[in-house]
Amino acid sequence: MTDLNHRQTTSAVALLAFACGVAVGNVYFPQAIGPLVASGLGVSPDTATTVVTATQFGYAAGIYLLVPLGDRLRPRRLLVTLLTLTGAGLLAASAAQALMPLLAASVLVGTATVIAPLAGPLAAGLVPAERQGVVGGTLLSGCLAGMLLSRALGGALGDWLGWRAPYVVAAALSLTVAVLLARMLPSPEPSTAEPYPALLAAPLRLLRTEPELRRSGLYQAMVFAGFSAVWTGVALLLTGPAYGLDATAAGLLALVNAATMVCTPVAGRLVDRHGPDRVTLVCLLMVGAAAPVLALGVVGGLPGFGALVVGTLLLDVGMQSGQVANLVRIYGLGTDVRARLSTAYMTCAYLGGTAGSWLGARAYGGFGWLGVCALVAALTAVALGRHLLVRVRRMPAPVSSKRTGRSPSRPRGRAHRSRARRRC
Repeated sequence: MTDLNHRQTTSAVALLAFACGVAVGNVYFPQAIGPLVASGLGVSPDTATTVVTATQFGYAAGIYLLVPLGDRLRPRRLLVTLLTLTGAGLLAASAAQALMPLLAASVLVGTATVIAPLAGPLAAGLVPAERQGVVGGTLLSGCLAGMLLSRALGGALGDWLGWRAPYVVAAALSLTVAVLLARMLPSPEPSTAEPYPALLAAPLRLLRTEPELRRSGLYQAMVFAGFSAVWTGVALLLTGPAYGLDATAAGLLALVNAATMVCTPVAGRLVDRHGPDRVTLVCLLMVGAAAPVLALGVVGGLPGFGALVVGTLLLDVGMQSGQVANLVRIYGLGTDVRARLSTAYMTCAYLGGTAGSWLGARAYGGFGWLGVCALVAALTAVALGRHLLVRVRRMPAPVSSKRTGRSPSRPRGRAHRSRARRRC
């Protein structure tokens, strides 16, 4: 842990939360302007959604290729460099005259804007273990603010000034944050001197050897795939014949869910108090409940829009709060490999998100909005089934009093206590 006082730590965490919001917004504002991109470049709305897929694919690639460097390089220099590259990529995207250059710039933006998975391990090293849930919740509140505000402002700016304007504003924000981080962020010593090839190999090794990492990655991949499918499809739904709204409406729908920003710090406190598994179960049930509520959005009008508001709120709260639980679970696996643990986990999550955007567009094209909702339900069922299987396996087996002469509820010596500690 770096030698910082409480005020410095609080300021550093707040700055990192702001940086996370700006960086994550770069990934999500294209979801709100897809129809505008289609009109501006003369392509179909389904084809324009590939901009979202390209950005998220680049983000997943950046997590795998760049985030391991968080254990090897000083974080301040790394974060400033990446944000500068992000700003350059966003400016290139704003100048694109055809879809292919826009896709190439989107991949660059996604690859470089991996600030959040680097900020998490850095912030976890600034605080004691009993505060990691709260700090993780604070960073995720910043990420969520970036998601929501980028969609709302991106849609509004796009309708007002054209689809290029959100890219220019995002570039200015990214470069501004780079300057702030260069001046104010602490820069602790790296935790390893391993060469880059070893850093790249470590996430795969950790996925192979750490079952808690594997299941956390599975949970977030499934939930985030459903989340991405919904936000890819909802812009098509709201601008289609059922509602006949413009791109601003999708952004305003996202802005309604700003209440989720309050929930992630609360989830962090609950994780610190009760452990990540209980919070994970509640979050998966919440995401599962979102699917039938969202399905009511197909009716259109005010009742349908109300269902979309409630359903997306359930989805956002469940996904973000589950993210807090997952991160606390994996950061407890090793203090000196947190960036590599984050790499493995976030790669799983964003590959799921990329697949979800693609599947959501295909589901909407083939089966409409109900197809997207069915996809969310199926993906959540996979994660929930895996979680319930873990809980069943961890339940203590009943002991027959006839065979042992002991009460089934009485601990059976040192071995039993050791197993109980491992379960905790």
